[in-house]
Amino acid sequence: MSNKILGVSCYYHDSAACLLIDGEIISAVQEERFTRIKHDETFPENSIKYILKKNQLNLTDIDIIVFYEKPFLKFERLLETYLEFAPRGIISFMKSMPIWIKEKLFMKKLLFDSLKEIDPNYISDKNIFFSEHHLSHAASAYYPSNFQDSIVLTADGVGEWATTTVALGKNNDLKIVEEIHFPHSLGLLYSAFTYYCGFKVNGGEYKLMGLAPYGQPKYSKLIFDHLINVKTDGSFNLNQKYFNYCTGLTMINKNFEKLFGKISRDPKNDEIDQFYMDIAASIQDVTEQVMVKICVNLSEKYKLKNLCLAGGVALNCVVNGKLKLNKIFENIFVQPAAGDAGGSLGAALAFWHIELNKPRKNINEFHDNMKGSYLGPSFSDNEIKSKLEELGAKYETLSEKDILIKTAKLISEGNAVGWFQGNMEFGPRALGNRSILGDPRSEIMQKNLNLKIKYRESFRPFAPSILQEKVSDWFNYEGKSPYMLMVSDVKKEKLKVISQNDQKLKGTDKLNIVRSEIPAVTHVDNSARIQTVSKKTNRLYYQLIEEFYKITSVPVLINTSFNIRGEPIVCSIEDAYRCFLTTELDYLICGNQILNRDKQFL
Repeated sequence: MSNKILGVSCYYHDSAACLLIDGEIISAVQEERFTRIKHDETFPENSIKYILKKNQLNLTDIDIIVFYEKPFLKFERLLETYLEFAPRGIISFMKSMPIWIKEKLFMKKLLFDSLKEIDPNYISDKNIFFSEHHLSHAASAYYPSNFQDSIVLTADGVGEWATTTVALGKNNDLKIVEEIHFPHSLGLLYSAFTYYCGFKVNGGEYKLMGLAPYGQPKYSKLIFDHLINVKTDGSFNLNQKYFNYCTGLTMINKNFEKLFGKISRDPKNDEIDQFYMDIAASIQDVTEQVMVKICVNLSEKYKLKNLCLAGGVALNCVVNGKLKLNKIFENIFVQPAAGDAGGSLGAALAFWHIELNKPRKNINEFHDNMKGSYLGPSFSDNEIKSKLEELGAKYETLSEKDILIKTAKLISEGNAVGWFQGNMEFGPRALGNRSILGDPRSEIMQKNLNLKIKYRESFRPFAPSILQEKVSDWFNYEGKSPYMLMVSDVKKEKLKVISQNDQKLKGTDKLNIVRSEIPAVTHVDNSARIQTVSKKTNRLYYQLIEEFYKITSVPVLINTSFNIRGEPIVCSIEDAYRCFLTTELDYLICGNQILNRDKQFL
């Protein structure tokens, strides 16, 4: 009889659920996709219901339920932090305690009660277990990787106590061997600068990373001199004189602002000027230096050729690109859902392999076991047509072959296309199933997509999806990057000559420079966040790029997530159609159905 494990993460941000059957990843999905609340932290009721329905299970069929962290350890950290800094921090302490005393301290009961609402026949909490936060992260990266052994580095804001851990994986064994503890955190340091630059913590870090190439790392030395003390082995501590996250409701204090000579940017009233661009460049530079130093030390110390990465810092694809460029390790695997959502998966995998001592299976040298991260809801063509009829949509049905040819042609003609196919992606990136696609050759597409469709800041870059076997023709990159978690430079021979006048441009004026043959996916520093697409992992998307290649001789498409600013990636046909109507998308392709925007309003 098969063993079924349900992994759950929630109550902080990016709640999610996943299902393992006999150790195989079957389904994984984030709650935000159902509730339409970005980074939703609530109990993943809809995610669990979807997983059960999809796999024709009742909750009573689940053998083990694993929560992604240990609440008592987290509570201990909150208490000890308050006692260390008392009486400072009384406001934040008093704010957090009622919910802990009422609910979170009794997490097992809270989970049991929530699960019982899903299935009244669920009558015992004896199958509910808890994993440690960073072990969940580490397991989420190591076990799906195709490595027999590996160093596993996790870095985020904070789990229970740990903020950075090193684990060693060998076969089905995984042990954490080194830790850095709160309040010393690379993730919180980056988030402090996210806050300082006027972006939202636990969501705006991508913006800070995208802003960095517009600036110069003028303040790196200041950060190293005053904020973070990095030792020779890469371990570090933060000077709490400048931060407020231990005792207050904000990330930084007046000392921080005084150090840099300017107050935090007000996102409602203050423009993003060159100062904040330089600040972004500086913290990005510091993060890269620290991560490289840590990894160089780990490589020398443990003599392993493989590295796995997870935790929120692992979503910094520029850092990941630097680690690859420096060739510290032969192979790097980054968990595509590296943040807390992936903790649900890691908790389940840790229980299966560590607690139950089950061996790893199907370790293939050519691909990992994440199934392309296409682990969420999918819809048949009949379901799509039925829902479009219900919505009153006007559409045309074509054969799969004709859909591919037509879509490629539309993109090549400068149209922005919503592409809704197959299983929804798990993790923060759209990987060709819930994507908005465009022509990378266009000089105006990057700006148009940001301002007219995504409704977000004009400086934010877009990623190229490229046929796997063509990646080294266009980028200084060898190997795979299926999850859009590696940054690399565009090949020199694909770059354009930039005039002396253009070279003098600063800030967002740099956006207007045509830098390469694929300007819409070339960032201002000539880099790109690459997604390599293989026929084995996503046949349909691969074939679409192939069709575009036949027309244009360019094996690349712009790929950005199918959503507008402030919303999660679309999940259902209704979500896709609503987003289509409320933006300036030209076409929507759902399965084999093609929808022309203009025809919807006739």
